[in-house]
Amino acid sequence: MRRGYKVSVGLNDKKEIDFVAQKGNEKRYYQVTYMLGSQATIEREFGAYDGIADNYPKYVLSMDKFNMSRNGIIHQNIIDFLLEH
Repeated sequence: MRRGYKVSVGLNDKKEIDFVAQKGNEKRYYQVTYMLGSQATIEREFGAYDGIADNYPKYVLSMDKFNMSRNGIIHQNIIDFLLEH
């Protein structure tokens, strides 16, 4: 919100998208988790985007420091995200 986005919770079938950020024609999706420490967590967080066919950026934010991006979904460290402009 501090970056000028309208933020809401999204639904994809029966899966919840933690945050959908919109500003004008721009849209971004965010899943947030503490750590991607298990395969079940990885599948849950990245799997929330299954079936979303648009080309808007999709992110998974966590405390993990190594990049786990996959299938066009961007993984980013939450601290780095919060410190961006």
